Amino acid sequence: MSRDYGQYCGLARALDVVGDRWNLLIVRQLLMAPARFGELRDGLPGIATNMLTDRLRDLETAGVVQRRLSDDGGAIAYALTEWGAQLREPIYALVRWSTPLMIRGPQGDDFRAEWLLLALPALFDGRAPRDRSVVVGIAVEGGTVQLRATQSGIEVGMPDGSEFDAVLKAEAPLVLGLAAGALSLDDIAALVEIDGDESALRTVFATTAIADTVAGGR
Repeated sequence: MSRDYGQYCGLARALDVVGDRWNLLIVRQLLMAPARFGELRDGLPGIATNMLTDRLRDLETAGVVQRRLSDDGGAIAYALTEWGAQLREPIYALVRWSTPLMIRGPQGDDFRAEWLLLALPALFDGRAPRDRSVVVGIAVEGGTVQLRATQSGIEVGMPDGSEFDAVLKAEAPLVLGLAAGALSLDDIAALVEIDGDESALRTVFATTAIADTVAGGR
């Protein structure tokens, strides 16, 4: 690895592996789905091809990433190992920790709707809706993600053909603010478009702790 702090400390050893620039963003992409080299490069605006090659080699050597045949069997894809996938929780924690940094908006930075596939589960983690029969769409920056209320929480994914109870069209900072609980629909009513049943969106974004939801149902 290109970085070695030389410290017998769990944090230092972890940063030896994933602390270099781009490494955790590569992991972010692979937490969403295995990807071919070109798909990774497209999902990481600003990375040089040789840098991506080097980082993938380092992560593979460290046992975080592995190569395998893509689902169609036509090319090599990169995927997280079982150990690498355990980075989901610390990355979720970093996403939640970043909330104050996101308030100021993109300020010219790139944004991809697909990144919500990781950000929203992190922000919804540990919370569940009281109504578990709601499916809504979030349309942002030319893309749409699906939120489905379940007993265990809010499932976030790409649209699977289910009929939406409502669709929220909004800019990314507003969506992230809603998911983080820093904003309410009332706060941003004049800045968004809602198609369908507004109460369905309120159900999704007015989530409570899972333990509270379970206790309330007893």
